[in-house]
Amino acid sequence: MAKKESYNVAVVGAMGVVGREMMATLERRKFPIAEFRPLDIPAHEGKIVEFNGKKCTVKTANVENFKDIDIAIFSAGGDASLALTPKAVKQGAIVIDNSSAWRMDPDCPLVVPEVNPEDVDWHNGIIANPNCSTIQMVVALKPLQDCSKIKRVIVSTYQAVSGSGKAALDGLDAEIKEYVKYGKVKTVHAYGKQIAMNCLPHIDVFQEGGYTKEELKMVNETKKIMKDDSVNVTATCVRIPVIYGHSESINVETEKKISADKARELFKAAPGLLVVDNPAEVEYPVPCDSDNEDLTMVGRIREDNTKDNALNMWVVSNNIRKGAALNAVQIAETLLERGIV
Repeated sequence: MAKKESYNVAVVGAMGVVGREMMATLERRKFPIAEFRPLDIPAHEGKIVEFNGKKCTVKTANVENFKDIDIAIFSAGGDASLALTPKAVKQGAIVIDNSSAWRMDPDCPLVVPEVNPEDVDWHNGIIANPNCSTIQMVVALKPLQDCSKIKRVIVSTYQAVSGSGKAALDGLDAEIKEYVKYGKVKTVHAYGKQIAMNCLPHIDVFQEGGYTKEELKMVNETKKIMKDDSVNVTATCVRIPVIYGHSESINVETEKKISADKARELFKAAPGLLVVDNPAEVEYPVPCDSDNEDLTMVGRIREDNTKDNALNMWVVSNNIRKGAALNAVQIAETLLERGIV
């Protein structure tokens, strides 16, 4: 079958924070699109969005509106994905799903293109986009793993409020305004505790054993993406009052020693990474630097002085871009590059 020059693409959840970024990413990266179809809940039916200079009408995400779609990129939540993605596949679409619904399904690839692009080859209609905090970590781990097998990872995350969606962003804004006006937050808006001027070691639901679902996602998704169940990962995930950009403090133990200088060389040669590591000149990644950055930034690279064959590093990435929209679009690009669609 001859390769197409352009493709019919749908974004499901087009009116959400990530959905809008998916549209912007498709435009920015000049993805070859014949027809673009924004889909969302019935309440958004008839709204107008601009895409590639044209006005597009939002339609309801239902089986009829997946007809003739080649690639459907979902950011509509787990329940919607479970209900709708099989219908999109039956209509002939390849689905790239940003929710957690399919990530750990053994029949569904979980893909970060810089790490395991080959896994798109065995999809059965649905390809899962990993959790945002997992994506940036494995992009940084990959060049180390290729140099020397990783034995253990200890990660603490500092995650932006945008990871919880628009309602949480609005809540942070309201709490900051209250703090400025009254000197305290009178009403908790976004989470179980105030997030303004605070940090919460609580992302998603606590599970048996005391870990949260977010922390366990990082453990399980890393093993699946890297195809290595022997990689031990332990995580503590923290929400901080930052709008965009997740930060991670990562300690990595490898079988063979990788010096800090060698790690910098590996990172500089790896796809998707930007080394920002000159503390003497106050050069290291911070969330604000990720606002318009597609690359995952790594800095504070140093050898662990308490453990042989271990490194510390600080990794920052835009959670809405690489952590969601960009990775999904890169998966679509990988499908084209590998002749899958």
